Amino acid sequence: MKQKITLFFLLLVTSVFSQNITIIDVETGKPIDAVAVFNKSRTISAVSDEMGKVDISDFQKNETLIFSHVSYSEYREKKSVLKKNNYRLYLSKNSEQLDEVVVSVFKNREKTNRIAEQIAVVSSEEIEKLSPQTSADLLASVPGIKIQKSQFGGGSPVMRGMESNRVLLVVDGVRMNNAIYRKGHLQNSITVAPNLLDRTEIVFGPSSVIYGSDALGGVIHYYTKTPKLSEKGSEIKGGTFLRYSSANNEVTNVVSAELRFKKWASFTSVSHSNFGDLKMGKNRSHGFDDWGKVPFYSDNSSIYYNDTPVVNSDKNSQRNTGYNQTDVLQKFYIPFSKNTDFKLNFQYSTSSNIPRFDKLTELKKESLKFAEWYYGPQNRLLISPQLIINPKKKWLDNGTITLAYQNIKESRIQRKFGSLDRSYRKENVDVFSLNGDFIVPLAKHRNLGYGVEVAYNDVASNSYGKTLRVDGNKIVGFDGDFTVQSRYPDGGSSYLSSAFYVDYRQDINSKSTLNTGVRGTHTVLKAKWIDETFIEIPQSDIRLDSQSLTATIGYVYKPTRSWQINGVISSGFRSPNIDDVGKIREKSGKLTVPNTELGPEYAYNFEVGLQKYFNNRKFRIGLNAYYTILDKNITRAPYSFFGQSTVSYDGDEYNTADGEILTNLNMGRAYITGFTASYEGKLFEHWKTSGSVTYTKGHTYRDDLPSSGPLSSIPPLFGRFDLNYVRKKFEGGANLVFNAKKNISDYNLVEGIDNPQQTPIVNPDATEDIDKYYGTPSWMTVGLYGKYQLNKSIAVQAQLSNLFDEHYKEFASGVSAAGRNISVSLQTNF
Repeated sequence: MKQKITLFFLLLVTSVFSQNITIIDVETGKPIDAVAVFNKSRTISAVSDEMGKVDISDFQKNETLIFSHVSYSEYREKKSVLKKNNYRLYLSKNSEQLDEVVVSVFKNREKTNRIAEQIAVVSSEEIEKLSPQTSADLLASVPGIKIQKSQFGGGSPVMRGMESNRVLLVVDGVRMNNAIYRKGHLQNSITVAPNLLDRTEIVFGPSSVIYGSDALGGVIHYYTKTPKLSEKGSEIKGGTFLRYSSANNEVTNVVSAELRFKKWASFTSVSHSNFGDLKMGKNRSHGFDDWGKVPFYSDNSSIYYNDTPVVNSDKNSQRNTGYNQTDVLQKFYIPFSKNTDFKLNFQYSTSSNIPRFDKLTELKKESLKFAEWYYGPQNRLLISPQLIINPKKKWLDNGTITLAYQNIKESRIQRKFGSLDRSYRKENVDVFSLNGDFIVPLAKHRNLGYGVEVAYNDVASNSYGKTLRVDGNKIVGFDGDFTVQSRYPDGGSSYLSSAFYVDYRQDINSKSTLNTGVRGTHTVLKAKWIDETFIEIPQSDIRLDSQSLTATIGYVYKPTRSWQINGVISSGFRSPNIDDVGKIREKSGKLTVPNTELGPEYAYNFEVGLQKYFNNRKFRIGLNAYYTILDKNITRAPYSFFGQSTVSYDGDEYNTADGEILTNLNMGRAYITGFTASYEGKLFEHWKTSGSVTYTKGHTYRDDLPSSGPLSSIPPLFGRFDLNYVRKKFEGGANLVFNAKKNISDYNLVEGIDNPQQTPIVNPDATEDIDKYYGTPSWMTVGLYGKYQLNKSIAVQAQLSNLFDEHYKEFASGVSAAGRNISVSLQTNF
């Protein structure tokens, strides 16, 4: 009895006088073990246990405690403050110091001061501040990225003079690029709503060691929001977001709910945006009074018929630019054990019909050519289970295994004025993929990673035509069917890629880090054509095998705490996909036809980066310069199509002799060179600033090639500067965005990607584009931003962009940018 009383007394004393603090990972909600806790003099220390708990009763009341862990940034806090926070401490892997930012884009969490490549990170806080309408608009704020838009429902990111299928998009470890990503301009970057993103990480330059084919210009990796566990028990958190924008009467609604429990968590979010027709700026500083205006438009739809264009009452309103989009994210997080986590990721994105604005304003004999031209609903489905393992073994420290199934549906519907024939081209792509990325434990500051990737694309391309039956202005049915040439092989096509990579990173000493890696990739493309009504392909059933071995070596040198010098030599490649080999389509009076003998293109990149830090590394200026050689460059050029002098397509004839038939060819060598100069950081206690300037130039090596001259997709000099003020509940700022002129002589006038016809006309009687068009005029806009946190749960935000209502177009874009725009949003959390 006496022993029981003594034991009870000891337990009572322990519970009263011990002061246990629980240390939790801010991203996952899981407890963190092996966190060292000590005072400044290091006379007292303790370590957290498996439950993240550590006893701090030995420390003095007003003493500052230091929390240190190899995988987390060091954190300091007074013991008295910890008591106010109920003895819970959340550690993050990020830090205020610019070099302490941790990225995952290289498949292993790593601080940016150990990475040689040019990196950019857009955090969730920055995404909230920017409040972009689409993810393409989000990317436009990143130094070194330019966005092209053929219609408002799109956005093609350009990185180092490369875009579309030369830039790799990834979401939560799963590549979005599929077998029909084209070389022109893509709208797929908008199929991940910005409100669902936790952060976005970007790597510039060839990154084929980690990601394989397509990553020539760089990698854009979207990370969606992930639920967290609850250390307390059960919690329900939620939020809403509402925004209105005046330039296109945009209304966006987002509703989110997060369920947190000790053993599992769930996050659900639904985002819906409705975009009206976009109004362009009225102030024409460039001097071209009618450029971009919309004097008349087509009001035809899937059920409404009008055989003549309609006069536009407001020529600055870009009719046929509006659409709507809905995005759904459902994610489950379940820790199977201390060392094994499971995530189930479900994403779905769909849209209304998206009008192709540049096609709907295209003229033929001084009248609109198309009565209808729109993309059908763009659907993207992703189902991805992911297993994160941390066995802490000699042969495997940690790893991630990601399975994924994606289904992508695209369609193109068009009809010309003066015709009742409507054509439909529909594509369905199923993508199955497996990624395994693993880390081997080595000595301190040495990381060895390896991985495998297998991806299989199955492409179905269907086409047909319907002749409309009309009654007045109503489409009441169809009178018959007719044959339409499919966009891709109508007998089906597939694309299989398998790869293995090894990546090694080592701190040679305290001042230098070596990055190396090698990847082997094998791709197999199969395609079959059946219908030969319009085009006869001698080899109608093809198989293309491609192998590639790519490597990278990077070096980071930090001679002092305030200087960092990076150098990278890397190689990349891109195997031709179904779009490169088998596409048939018309643009601007020229027809692109298949080339069944196309081979891979390669990139060899040399770059250097300089970083200078100030104010205890809280302010940085930097310069990244590069020179990239493209070998066997895939480019579109005039072509004699298997001896056919003419080809029929959608009722028109195209002639080889007139240069109206093009195909993709491996055309020798080209180069791209350029730089991005940037700065960011704190000016004073409440003031932050950032800015960048990017220059790019690209050209072929030889002048005797059919498409020699400037490369496509090379943007003019551009940049952005931001100034922000933050104090207590208020945050405000201003920005200036500019774009230099691009002369028509710097356009690629053969491929059709640069869209010279979207620039001002200076000589309408000229027969050659170089004499007829002006090029891209320079422009500059000013914007203002403000946010006020009413309380913990409610925040209001407002933006005023293009303050002076300037009219301009982004380089190669078919739609004019928004004029003066007032955007107001309300965010709530509960």
